[in-house]
Amino acid sequence: MNTAIARLRSAVATAAVALVLCAPAAAADMNKTLRVAFLSAETGFDPQAISDLYSVYVTRVIFDPLYRYDYLARPFRIVPNTAAAMPEISADGRTWTIRVRPGIHFADDPAFKGRKRELTAADYVYSWKRLLDPRVRAPNIENMTDRFVGDEALLAAAKAAGKLDYDMPFEGVRALDRHTIQLKLKHPDYDLLDDLAGSVMAAVAREVVETYGDAGNRVMANPVGTGPYRLKEWRRGQKIILEASPSFREEYFPQSSDPADKAILAVMKGKRVPAIGRVEISIIEEANPRLLAFQQREIDIANPAPPDLIGNVLEPGNKLKPELAAQGITLVRGIQPTITFEYFNMDDPVVGGYSKEKVALRRAISMAYNTDEEVRVVRQGQALPATQMIAPNLIGHDPTFDGHAKFDLPAAKALLDRFGYVDKDGDGWRDLPDGKPFTLQIASSISAFDRQLDELWKKSLTALGIRIDFVKQKFPDLLKQARAGQLQMWGLANTAGSPPGFGVMGLLYGPNAGLSNLARFNLPEFNQLYEKGRRLPDGPERNRVIRQMSELVSVYAPWKLQAYRIENVLVQPWLVGYKHSPFNPNAWRYWDIDLARRAAAR
Repeated sequence: MNTAIARLRSAVATAAVALVLCAPAAAADMNKTLRVAFLSAETGFDPQAISDLYSVYVTRVIFDPLYRYDYLARPFRIVPNTAAAMPEISADGRTWTIRVRPGIHFADDPAFKGRKRELTAADYVYSWKRLLDPRVRAPNIENMTDRFVGDEALLAAAKAAGKLDYDMPFEGVRALDRHTIQLKLKHPDYDLLDDLAGSVMAAVAREVVETYGDAGNRVMANPVGTGPYRLKEWRRGQKIILEASPSFREEYFPQSSDPADKAILAVMKGKRVPAIGRVEISIIEEANPRLLAFQQREIDIANPAPPDLIGNVLEPGNKLKPELAAQGITLVRGIQPTITFEYFNMDDPVVGGYSKEKVALRRAISMAYNTDEEVRVVRQGQALPATQMIAPNLIGHDPTFDGHAKFDLPAAKALLDRFGYVDKDGDGWRDLPDGKPFTLQIASSISAFDRQLDELWKKSLTALGIRIDFVKQKFPDLLKQARAGQLQMWGLANTAGSPPGFGVMGLLYGPNAGLSNLARFNLPEFNQLYEKGRRLPDGPERNRVIRQMSELVSVYAPWKLQAYRIENVLVQPWLVGYKHSPFNPNAWRYWDIDLARRAAAR
């Protein structure tokens, strides 16, 4: 038997259920309100239709995947969520049987016409099929492609019809009965369990989509799930209010034998989750008012503290300022599983393409941008220059590889001169090789932090002799343009939701163009390596594939790799139950508020 499959089967056989069986405890206290702030606006709350981080934070507590990462366990491990147990996997690794726990119900909603609606195996099958519906334009469609028996035929029929026939048989993904799912795989899949723990694979109800779905079959404003919270109020780009779902199942704070969790368990052991009745999320894009809100005790956690204002909260040596420590505020610090980057639209007639002169232009632009200055000045030392797509704390990161385009303005100028990007009309700005003038357009959000990055880009490209304009809009609007291929360049960040890092490589996989692959990079050699890597377990062979892919990214430069962010999380003393997780920084279901301590602080 393949040893990797054997290890996976062993892990499945020995994994423990996350629920804690204990005496009844009180449900969520509606007098308790958790107040948090997002630094960017959300796009909506349909788990199959979104990919932006802040929308995902919300959908994680409204909807339920079959599995989740244990909140307390380190190293991280996957445990059942709505599944009754870990998957039963055949000896060849290609047939998975998963049982859905009976008695779990969706939040009450008019779409169910007054009846209590139980979560079933068919709900997961329906939800996963939505990823293949061309109307949904799911950014994470790769979760369902080149994986399950029959996925190609189902997708081809959907593309031909312009929509998916949800009743069309799908051999690879079936509900055998009310509570049993059977998955038939084309090949052993070492990332599937991790994907089944992600919010994109959470269950939605068909009745809800059919009641509230828009022209794209998306339900962005009417999320109805089986999770601990439901949407109470939404003012787009301003405020999101969640309240504990009265129909949420009886669940308790997880157990742990780790001595490091002793203090958390002293206050949380045996508590029913969620403990907090309301979550109020404010969208505060500017760093100054966001940090001020924390300092004035109007929000309960700064997650993270703004990097451009880090001198307001940290002493030299990255220690919490004494006046904050005296208030009982705690600091948690670490490298995020995140890469920031500037992508080039590979379909753009100016910066796109694979010819030598287009590659030279992108590489020269990358070399002219001073990432070290960004880290030192804009990010106040709270980052590291990115060397590859996979961040340092993720499986698959290669500490020996450095694909970072080093700042070298003379070399960048020489490269453009060599390929004919010179000033041909004497106006002081470089022109295209055919003599036409050109101006780069970089998309950018509206915050003060983004304006600092804009200034650095303008300084860098002006020194290179290239004109630059900025497209300034809010994040959701820019994302719509990016998916339509209307942006020439845009700076983004990608944050991993779990330890395996290979998935980030899908952001440059050709078939994902216009979805997760906003750069629209489509290099056959890279695509073939990605497809090969998907069939491999984490380990030396997959690492060699990742290295080859990283080398291609360095050569063709569809991204300008920028930084790995260091986060500094500030926690108010009355917020209890908090344990830092880089993969789920907003695990609201496990937190509690000490109302007496909060009142005393005010």
